[in-house]
Order: sequence, then structure tokens, then C-alpha cells
Amino acid sequence: MGKTVKKFMEGNDAMVAGAIAAGARFFAGYPISPSSEVAKGAAKELPRHGGIYIQMEDELSSMAALCGASLAGKKAFTATSGPGFSLMQENLGLAVMSELPCVVYDVQRSGPSTGAATKPAQGDLMQAKYGTHGDHSIIALAPSSVQDCYDLSITAFNLAEKYRTPVIFLADEVIGHLRATVSIREPEPGEIINRKAPAPGTTQKDFRPYDYSGNMPAPMVGVGDRNLLMRTTGSTHDEKGEFRPTPENIDRVTHYLMSKIEDHVDDITITREYKMEDADTVLISFGCSVRSSMSAVDLLRKEGVKAGMLELVTVWPMPEKQIRKALQQAKNVVVVELNMGQLAGEVRKYNDYGCNVIQANRTDGVLITPKQVVDALKGGMK
Repeated sequence: MGKTVKKFMEGNDAMVAGAIAAGARFFAGYPISPSSEVAKGAAKELPRHGGIYIQMEDELSSMAALCGASLAGKKAFTATSGPGFSLMQENLGLAVMSELPCVVYDVQRSGPSTGAATKPAQGDLMQAKYGTHGDHSIIALAPSSVQDCYDLSITAFNLAEKYRTPVIFLADEVIGHLRATVSIREPEPGEIINRKAPAPGTTQKDFRPYDYSGNMPAPMVGVGDRNLLMRTTGSTHDEKGEFRPTPENIDRVTHYLMSKIEDHVDDITITREYKMEDADTVLISFGCSVRSSMSAVDLLRKEGVKAGMLELVTVWPMPEKQIRKALQQAKNVVVVELNMGQLAGEVRKYNDYGCNVIQANRTDGVLITPKQVVDALKGGMK
């Protein structure tokens, strides 16, 4: 076991600590509330670990620098919030197409546009999946505690490297600024995933940095490698990274970008359960709303309601199997989130079981309370 120390810290600082523990050594970003502490922490801590911090002129260039650093072989990350996340979408698409591992911390706030810069929200759920254009899949994780900010950061980098994909760390203002005691455990080498390298002796003739024949990424090298030339382009390309916009190749690349993630849902998705053993009323939530949902379960149990909660730690790909199980088990499902019902819409897609799906939403920049969740259930019960 690695060395463990206890630290009292806020979520945004725990994200930086987790990224560094995972091996991240490059940050490019532009400060924006409520994620600015991530940039500040990266500026302070990365040089101490042989890393580089660059403050860019905006979020477009931040994401471009992230792609460049990843292509050069570094584990790289950035941090932003809603308006900046919007600006990152074009180059996020480049990272998807070129299969560049990286982690984007989105500490969500109220929107749209400038919105309320210091107020919490969970309105970027759909943007995390569909913000950049074209058919593709992506991985997004949602922390619900400061401990998660550390532990799931390591998970995020591991998933990014394993599946050669950007991973969205979908935090929010409440979790980003929450302070708690965190167990900072130094990971063992075997717990850290690094990108797969070509087999020793691979020649340029045989080197293929892309492989669309299966559902796992090909080995890659960093740009500037002494032995192998790494090609890439944002256009549809073949196994060698060369432009090939034929109908057959477009089709296989598109299907591959979906299947390399969707075919490994069981490996990628993480969920947690709270008092679900006998529950016939289930709350489904993610991020900061989980804390209120757990308290609501306790309140309902005191009233004699067999309530339980399903927490979605992985929000993309959506944990369909676990959601369906909850819908089969429950008479009433309450989806708790700080938006107008983005997760609720996804849950309803899987509701083939006649379950009563109720929404508990808040959109005024204030954390939803346990009582509001209980009231939403009582108001929506049939």
C-alpha cells in the first residue's frame, strides 16, 4: 500500500492532488469561477513535480495546448466552467478524433452564458456528451465529495489513457469549494495506467497509431519520438493517421469512436447504492445533489417509506444496466438534479417498466434541500 496522509482541503485542490498522483505533468488553462483554484493549485504544485503550468489567453487555446501536450506524450489537464467549456468544444472534438488522452475539469455553475459565476448548477450534463459535433462517445465522471475529487481524478486519467479519449470531470461549485478531510494515498505503480506503447522493434512501415478493426485503441508514441513518426489529423484518417474520407472509412471510424467506449460500459461505469436492498422508492442523482438525496432517503425512512438512492458516479456512458434495475425495483423514482431535468430525460428513455418517474429540480443557484426532494416525491406520487 502507498503512503497515506490526511489533509483538510477543498475539492478544487483535491483535483490537482489527484491529477498529479495520476502522473499529470501539464496544465494549460484560463482562470474562471468557480474552477480558478484548480489553475492556482496547478501553478503552485506542478513545478514541484517536474511539470509545466501555462496560463493561456483563453479557453480555445487552452484546449489546443492540451491536445498538443497529450500528442507529445504528456498526461495533461485543464479546468474551466460553463462559458469556458463552451469555447473548448471544437478542440475537444480534435482530441476525440485524434484519440488524445486528457482530462477536462468542468466545475459547473449557473448559466447560460455568463450566468451566475459563483452559484452551483448541474446544467452541463448534456454538453459533456454532445457539446462537440459529430457522432462519438465520451467518458464523464461526477464527484460527490472532496474525497472523490482526489480518487476519481486518478480514475479519470486511467480511463483517458486506457481508452485514448478525453475524460470530462463533471464537478460543480458546491463540490469544488467544499472542504473536508481527505485521505491522500500515494498510488502503487500498478494502479496507474499509462498509454500503450508499440512493441519493441516496431518499424515505421508497420507502425499504425490507429486501429479500427476492434474496440480498443492502438499503441501510440509521442510526437518527436526518435524512431517512429506519429501522424494525426482532425479529419477522418486511416490507421497511419493519413487523410482518408472514403465512405467505408468514415463509417468504420465513426462506429469505432462509439464502440471503444460503449462496448466497455461495465469496465467504465461506477455507481453507488444507499439503502437500496428493499427500496420501492428510489432516488437517482449525481454530483452535489447526492448529499441532499441521501438525507432525503433518511427522512423518508423515518416516515416508513422504503427509500433508497442510486448515485451515478459515471454519467457518460450512462449506466443503463443499473438504472434499469432501479426502474424495475421501484414504484416511484425521483431524479434529483440542479437543472431542468437533463438526467430525468435519460432515465425516462429506459423506463419500459411502468415506473412513475418524478423530477426534483432546482435552478436558482442554491443547493436543493432534502425536504424539497421529499416534497417532490409526495407531490408526484400516483
